Amino acid sequence: MTIEEYILAHSDEEGKLLSTLNRDANVNLLRPRMLSGHLQGRILKMFCRMLRPKRVLEIGTYTAYATLCMAEGMEEDGLIHTIEINDEMEDFIQKYLSHSPYKQRIKVHFGDAMQLIPAIEETFDMVFIDADKRLYSAYYDLIFPKVRNGGLILADNTLWDGKVVEEIHSNDKQALGILAFNDKIKQDDQVEKVILPLRDGLTMIWKK
Repeated sequence: MTIEEYILAHSDEEGKLLSTLNRDANVNLLRPRMLSGHLQGRILKMFCRMLRPKRVLEIGTYTAYATLCMAEGMEEDGLIHTIEINDEMEDFIQKYLSHSPYKQRIKVHFGDAMQLIPAIEETFDMVFIDADKRLYSAYYDLIFPKVRNGGLILADNTLWDGKVVEEIHSNDKQALGILAFNDKIKQDDQVEKVILPLRDGLTMIWKK
């Protein structure tokens, strides 16, 4: 048994719907590794249990696995605005949202997050960034004024397969985007921050 298997065996189960979604993604999607997965999903749910956010923004829905996990941990009157740029994912996303008892807590937007976010008139208690790594810094600048003081921003994949401590080629725009974002957050005195070595890195950013 690996450490991760041990951790999962001693954590809450993901449930039948999420397990089915996970299998479906691994069989039918080109990049199933992008899915948050069991461990990160339970952690995202726990964040919502503890913070009790009324409004959440997710940038990068993909399969809606993480979306469903966060919705599961929210209060009845909570709402997640989740943005997915690839409208070819709509059928997959809606198939699983339609079977979720938490679907009323989720509003899906299809399109470019840079264009959609300014049109969402909300103040967010929590933001989960998991989209185009090249745009992490731009996403951050865009959402920061819309996050309440004391709100939490989570950024996924901030260790990027360990490339952050390796020499990065000039054509690796995704890795360079993550590196620039990490440096930007490190220097931002408006927030407290810590990177968790969870899966591919999850940065917790607390707005003062």
